[in-house]
Amino acid sequence: MYNYKVEEIRLIIKDIIRANVAPDVLNWLEEERALNTSFVLLPRKTGKAIINISKEQTEQLNAILPGFAVDGWSIDRLGRAYLLLNLDAANKNEYFRKIESLFLAAEMGELVALYSTLPLLAYPEIWVKRCSEGIRSNIGSVLEAIMYQNPYPAQNLDQSAWNQLVLKAFFTDKEIGKIIGIDSRANKDLAYVLSDYAHERWAAKREVNPNLWRLVGKFIDDKLFEDIKRLFDDGNLVDRKAGALAISASNYQPAKELLNKYPELTTAIENKNLSWDTLTGK
Repeated sequence: MYNYKVEEIRLIIKDIIRANVAPDVLNWLEEERALNTSFVLLPRKTGKAIINISKEQTEQLNAILPGFAVDGWSIDRLGRAYLLLNLDAANKNEYFRKIESLFLAAEMGELVALYSTLPLLAYPEIWVKRCSEGIRSNIGSVLEAIMYQNPYPAQNLDQSAWNQLVLKAFFTDKEIGKIIGIDSRANKDLAYVLSDYAHERWAAKREVNPNLWRLVGKFIDDKLFEDIKRLFDDGNLVDRKAGALAISASNYQPAKELLNKYPELTTAIENKNLSWDTLTGK
């Protein structure tokens, strides 16, 4: 039903809510009423302030559900997650029907809460289609709810849907480092898709996000190596750093030989002064 210790997560989230609202609001959250009614009315009770959360609570959540975080969430978003955690999941079809009805009727703030709560829901396999549909959204905050600090996509999407998520992240200029599983789900098909995307950007005289090469490095071959060489020959310093980081993940010998010509970059990588996390803000 659940793929994590749901009771422990529920208690932690309840404690966070307790520290961020008046006692009567928490009591209201736990009263029995129609889910859709509570879901819609909740912001009027909680407000929309960004939550205060301790480092210990963040670590507790991550220990139970690796990659999941609520830092930066608004209190109404967290309250909605709590409502879903309290929903009886014994009847799979009824559980799906109730939550799916929320998706179908949701406004933007509700969608953000629903998509960011995907890793908390029971029966993770039944939400794959919903997640894939969300990736097609043009609403930035909805995409970020799916992509950022959300382990659900990496754990449940097939390769095609995962690759679409990553490509959409580059299309919409999202922070690639916040996508859980960004390195572990890298694959050769994605590397080739991103290479084609880079060529389209270059042809249009537009910049290419240097983090794109993070997902190419492991798969450098004759074709992809031409892209890497271009970073060194025609790119700026950040491009060359990205090329160096990509090569550091590769076993392709010509690429290794190219990197040997830039000992300062090799040294920076070895000393951990240069990494994808420090390369740019995205």
